[in-house]
Amino acid sequence: MKIQYLLLFTCFIPFYTMAQDFSKIDEILKDYDGSKPGAALAIIRDGKVIYSKGYGLSDLESHQKVTDQSNFRLASVTKQFTAAAILQLIERGKLSLKTKLNDCFDALPSYATTINIRQMLNHTSGILDYDDFIDESEKTAQLADADVLKACRSFSKTYFEPGTTYRYSNTAYVLLGLIIEKYSGMPYSDYLAKHIFKPLKMKNTIAYVKGVNEISHRAYGYGTSQGKWIRKDQSSTSATLGDGGIYSNLKDLTKWDAALYLDKILPKKVWLSAFEQQSLKNGTKIAYGFGWHLKQSSSGQAIVYHTGSTTSFRNVFYRIPEEKLSLILLTNRNTPEETEMTTLAEKILSKLIF
Repeated sequence: MKIQYLLLFTCFIPFYTMAQDFSKIDEILKDYDGSKPGAALAIIRDGKVIYSKGYGLSDLESHQKVTDQSNFRLASVTKQFTAAAILQLIERGKLSLKTKLNDCFDALPSYATTINIRQMLNHTSGILDYDDFIDESEKTAQLADADVLKACRSFSKTYFEPGTTYRYSNTAYVLLGLIIEKYSGMPYSDYLAKHIFKPLKMKNTIAYVKGVNEISHRAYGYGTSQGKWIRKDQSSTSATLGDGGIYSNLKDLTKWDAALYLDKILPKKVWLSAFEQQSLKNGTKIAYGFGWHLKQSSSGQAIVYHTGSTTSFRNVFYRIPEEKLSLILLTNRNTPEETEMTTLAEKILSKLIF
């Protein structure tokens, strides 16, 4: 009877899982393994995790290994959650894509009358980058979102006429986080917990605010100095929320990935709009939606993804919706360059057989 049960169970294991040689993926990520800052990898197909593995350490000082419950700072992967929260508020009639920045906050210079929510979501606002005007060393006091808004009140211009050019903007997403607070009447961290994380049972995902909440199973960031790994977990820009302040893990992000196909957090039609190329005023398409970078595979399939880079964290969330195929890779070190994380994701996926 036990043998028959085993054979019956085996028959239902997907062929693509049985056929995979995951050692090829482990070889790609071998530098993350051992006693070094590590990585957490999940590959999802048709709603099933077909491969999940932790490499290396989440905490070098206490020798904690990376697992699927290790919580990494997502950095700019946070932006998809900020965008989703804004779209929820739009669905509830609290604001619209046409709402102007000056309608959200007072005492802003005249440039705020020309910037709307859509342009902030798709990085065509032209608003100046706050991180271009500060010292990002870990010795500098950390900026809060309110500090970024204060800086915006001192800006006298934008990089370009809003809506005419694409330029990635952390400032815009910090302001979107503050807009969530204003129009919901809740702190950013509380809003996301109530309207996104709790409904999806993402129990260990938080928008981290020091002294307010704590990160369980925390992965700390590291950089190299004189050939040695040293903890370098925070910088002066590591405390802002809307542009990069969420911590999460593979287990929770797998639930988030599943929700992107459903009506639970947002209607499907709204999700689809978030994954659509946006347009400049002259009609030119840009490779960004609402909180997601966009591209096409060599075979013409739509790809939605986002990388995240901050002091000693490099991440990528890479999805091919048509294939219901996703890859999540979180790391706690200050290399490689952020753009190389997309290349790394594609290299890993190239080793799969379907």
